Amino acid sequence: MLFLTRSTVSGLKLCSCAATKVLYGRFLSNQQATIVTEVGKRSPLDLVEDKIARQEIQPDPHQKRITEALQIVYDSIQRYSPPEPVSGFGKWFSFKNSEKVQAPKGLYIYGSVGGGKTMLMDLFYDCCEINRKRRVHFNSFMTDVHTKIHEIKSKQVRDVSSTKPQPFDPIKPVAELISADSWLICFDEFQVTDIADAMILKRLFTYLFDSGVIVVATSNRAPDDLYKNGLQRSNFVPFIGVLKSHCNVITLDSGVDYRTATLKGEGTHYFVKTQMDATAAMDKLFKVLCSQENDMIRPKTFTHFGRNITFAKTCGQVLDSTFAELCDRPLGASDYLQIAQFFHTVLIRDIPQLNLKLKSQTRRFITLIDTLYDNRIRLVVSSDVPYKHLFSNEVPDDLHTSDEHRMLMDDLKITKDSHDASSNIFTGEEELFAFERTVSRLAEMQSAEYWSLWEKHR
Repeated sequence: MLFLTRSTVSGLKLCSCAATKVLYGRFLSNQQATIVTEVGKRSPLDLVEDKIARQEIQPDPHQKRITEALQIVYDSIQRYSPPEPVSGFGKWFSFKNSEKVQAPKGLYIYGSVGGGKTMLMDLFYDCCEINRKRRVHFNSFMTDVHTKIHEIKSKQVRDVSSTKPQPFDPIKPVAELISADSWLICFDEFQVTDIADAMILKRLFTYLFDSGVIVVATSNRAPDDLYKNGLQRSNFVPFIGVLKSHCNVITLDSGVDYRTATLKGEGTHYFVKTQMDATAAMDKLFKVLCSQENDMIRPKTFTHFGRNITFAKTCGQVLDSTFAELCDRPLGASDYLQIAQFFHTVLIRDIPQLNLKLKSQTRRFITLIDTLYDNRIRLVVSSDVPYKHLFSNEVPDDLHTSDEHRMLMDDLKITKDSHDASSNIFTGEEELFAFERTVSRLAEMQSAEYWSLWEKHR
């Protein structure tokens, strides 16, 4: 297999030479795909080759295979004419555009943490010179979906004089809003943990795919393992078939975590309280960061979805917070996104060792780190334990005895001996799985290379 350079295809819009054909992994079997590269454009294969030549990344046959798969999607997009968006509030209720659009297949990339999935997808995204595209963390996307559902429901006019049922499905108009904005959507960390998300995904993505949306996604889970052991999973399973029919599936599993491979351990931005005076170290770094801001140290309050969220200590675009402020309070992905949009550096003090008895806080912490990482926010941490030991996977005997779990089990009429009692919402299996990603990202977020990304990202 060969990487194509710009000179290989100079002066050509389509090259059908046998030497430039590549195999598209398992899912294209023995079919050969022609690499298309327009003059003046940088393709995924070009950029990866350049990065290897500049020694920014190491040659990796697993990543090469993913890049070739992304190249196929990239080429198909060059020949794709997506439908024009339909504007106007009235379209939500007319649904005249009912014909399905035959769009090229997208790509679903899964594999272990730190293998380079996100890097390669972002590289692909940057190559796609189109207006209607979106790159988003899956949690943030679903938060936005639920917000749109609420807005559309609030605008639905009902006939108060009628006693007959007036069914209204807000999912289709939400899908139309999304597809009008973007016909190429790149999802980072495609992971389903919320039952509210699980119950609407089939309808939502069926509408999106029918309207011509192309999806490229990264995940730590294979499609068949999404929402594994989730509550009422049988209602979710049809979505897997929809996803696989519109996305080719490929795995990147080199066995190497590039985020941690070159790191020696805790860096200058992760302070272990049992090994040093972490409070003094955090105070010193906060003082240095404040000297670079044109502001004073003061509290700050955000108003988000009608709620006030106050942080006691900020300075300009630097937030000095505690684990309790960020994870003990009932904050969600949209709240953390607000933080990521306002601050370029976040200090988190006093992170305890997390376990399944602190499951709500653990979920929030995972979401927080995902959001900060996705937005390249600089992170400083003080913790009771090193990041590699931040999560204890010991399962408490009284896992089902929390008030939250008892109320949920009562509401759903679930007994301790029933099959649903072993769902991951109670066992914490999804948290155990996701925390591997969190640890890997925490390691990378300590590095000088990561800290330098903020200027580029800004």
